[in-house]
Amino acid sequence: MIRKYFNRYFELIFWIVALICLAFTNPAGESHFSLCPLKLLGFTWCPGCGLGHAISYLFHGDIKSSFHAHWLGIPVLGGLLYRIYTLALPRKYRFNADNR
Repeated sequence: MIRKYFNRYFELIFWIVALICLAFTNPAGESHFSLCPLKLLGFTWCPGCGLGHAISYLFHGDIKSSFHAHWLGIPVLGGLLYRIYTLALPRKYRFNADNR
């Protein structure tokens, strides 16, 4: 039972911290450190980096650059915000087949 709550809150905190980090990064700056394995191998384009840049542009209010970085940036941000919302809500009514 403790593990279930740990996994839930770990995911909640992970997504909140990730979005905060994207909100405070400069997406136009190319001299930033990257943990992207494709970028470290020398590839110039990575779909994950494009999504990160797109979300960061959205937080800075630049919708055109966000769409140019990755066209799924807006739906992914909406999905992440919805996931944070569902993780943060208390689950009062939950059907469990084991508790009959």
